Amino acid sequence: MHGVTSARAMLNLLGNNRSNRSHCDGIPRRDFLKLGGMAAGGLSMGQLLDLEAKQGVGSSHKAVINVFLPGGPSHLDTFDLKPDASSEIRGEFSPIPTNVPGMEICELFPRLAKLGDKFSIIRSICDSEGAHSSYQCMTGRTKRDANNAPAGGWPNWGSWVSKIQGSKNGVPANASLVYPTGAGWSKKGDGGFIGPAHAPLQLVEKDPGKRVSNMTLDGLSLDRLNDRVGLRASLDDFRRAADRRGQMKGLDAYESQALEILSDTGLADALDLTKEDPRVVERYGVNDPRYLRDGAPRMIRNFCVARRLVEAGVRVVSLNYARWDWHGGDGLNFPRSREEFPLLDQGLSALLRDLSERGLDRDVSVVVWGEFGRTPKINKMNSRDHWPRTSFALLAGGGMRHGQVIGRTDKQGGEIVDRPVRFQEVFSTLYHSLGIDPRANTVEDPAGRPHYLVDPDVRPIRELI
Repeated sequence: MHGVTSARAMLNLLGNNRSNRSHCDGIPRRDFLKLGGMAAGGLSMGQLLDLEAKQGVGSSHKAVINVFLPGGPSHLDTFDLKPDASSEIRGEFSPIPTNVPGMEICELFPRLAKLGDKFSIIRSICDSEGAHSSYQCMTGRTKRDANNAPAGGWPNWGSWVSKIQGSKNGVPANASLVYPTGAGWSKKGDGGFIGPAHAPLQLVEKDPGKRVSNMTLDGLSLDRLNDRVGLRASLDDFRRAADRRGQMKGLDAYESQALEILSDTGLADALDLTKEDPRVVERYGVNDPRYLRDGAPRMIRNFCVARRLVEAGVRVVSLNYARWDWHGGDGLNFPRSREEFPLLDQGLSALLRDLSERGLDRDVSVVVWGEFGRTPKINKMNSRDHWPRTSFALLAGGGMRHGQVIGRTDKQGGEIVDRPVRFQEVFSTLYHSLGIDPRANTVEDPAGRPHYLVDPDVRPIRELI
């Protein structure tokens, strides 16, 4: 292993009788961890505690929720309206003021408008690759960058965080609520050259109601803790499966955390919204598990799950929500906007209020964006086509200076005329909000070459920090 060591696992233990002090068979947690040490890479409880101390467990916890809107949401109809443009440019919606003077957004976001002081809008993302893919919003890299990637490829951006900061409370640092989709909208990246131990822990599957297979250690539940042979056999099976996938380099990190993940991390509880105040859950809206063609389902309550995950100790949570590509022959840009915008308004505003009310808004950052913007001119099907020359990002929380608009486009919303912002600048800002200096930290690839988290010339967005 190179660089800063960390720990992560793809394991969980299912059962009905959970306790902070002991397991259902009466074995205290500390004794169980010591007993399981030989099965988990030979680590004793003391070694596990030492590993946690080195990772900063118990220190202040900062996190990021990365919300990807698959399909290229229209900047002109959401956060960069042009009411003075001609009818074929301005579209069907009008801007409304937020609670910040001079800051306006679409009339279909009335809840967010009351929270303008809690977020910032970037209207000048300038370097979209223009592809239908979540890759750039999940890695900060383009597919073209893959040609110059180290062996193993560029990692998901949360993998850098996992490697540098490690896990907290035994919970994986990097988690994914990204549903499998078509059109590249679930290309979140993996551990890349950093290694599989730091890849996003996948917490959802194609069926939104199905338990995730990699969260379950096959053949083991709390009711079977007495079966020590079963425990060892399950871990051995996991080792062999990792060997087949070529992941043995990351296995020490898996196993060093395995029993902690298995016994008591709060991860399963974080995923269970029945443990949340129902009045809070209701704020977020109602899930719709149906897939929108090749996009993601409208699992709007995953915004609440994301908040619960960061409270449990996850540092980076990524999710995809709905489908925002509406420029085909059906001409659904404006009808679908009327349907989707209010749902996003409700879910996102609930998240921002939730973070604020819990005192998390200084430590937890939120970014909302898509892969590109939309054409200023409305096409003959009353829709907008792909437009990579500018797009938006909404940032909230993280102790940043909010209540502002960064960047400006021309009168038609097609060209950036002030303060272009690159994707990597957004990521550099998010690293900064996590307490990571992207200019001072590097991670070595398997050949021993150090790599910066973003390109060396990239700085955090000065207006926000």
